[in-house]
Amino acid sequence: MPTPPSTLTTPHLTLRPHTRDDFLDSFSMWSDPEVVRYIGGKPFTREEVWARLLRYAGHWALLDYGYWVVRETGSGRFVGEVGFADFQREIEPSLTGTPEMGWALSPAMHGKGYATQAVRAALEWADEKWPGAATACIVAPENEASLRVAHKAGYREQLRTTYKGQPTVMFKRVPGAAM
Repeated sequence: MPTPPSTLTTPHLTLRPHTRDDFLDSFSMWSDPEVVRYIGGKPFTREEVWARLLRYAGHWALLDYGYWVVRETGSGRFVGEVGFADFQREIEPSLTGTPEMGWALSPAMHGKGYATQAVRAALEWADEKWPGAATACIVAPENEASLRVAHKAGYREQLRTTYKGQPTVMFKRVPGAAM
C-alpha cells in the first residue's frame, strides 16, 4: 500500500505533492518554449499538462514515488517540478527498474540555485527510501544548465544514446555520491 507523498523542505523551497490548484502554474511552465527547448521542443497543450498532472498523482498511487511541485517557502511562488518516475521509455539501454530523476523550472526561477537545491532534497529522500539503489536521469547534451545540475547532484555520465531520435546523455547516481 503506497504511503502518502512526503513534503520536503530546504532553506528556500518546499516540495509537496501536486494538487489541482497547481495546474495553471504547471501549464504556464510547460507551455513556455524556453522550458521545452530541450524536452521535445514543442510547448505542451492544456490537455497534455493535465495528463502530466494526473501521471504525477498516478506515480504516487501505484509506485509510491513521483514528482513534487516546488514552491518558494517564503512567498509560495511556483518554482517548478522535480521528482522520480518510471516512464517506461523506449530507450536503450533500458531504464526499467531504475527510478528516473527529472526536473523542470519556470524560467523566472532559473539561475537561483533552486534546481540543484530541489534535486538534492529529492535525492536525500530517495537515499532514505531506497538505500543503496541507483537512480538515473537523461539530459539533452546541449542543455548545459541541466548537465551542471546532474553533476552537482552526484550523477555521472554512463553513456550517450538517443531518445525519440535525439541525442541523449544517460546518467546514473548511487547513494552517497558527492553532492
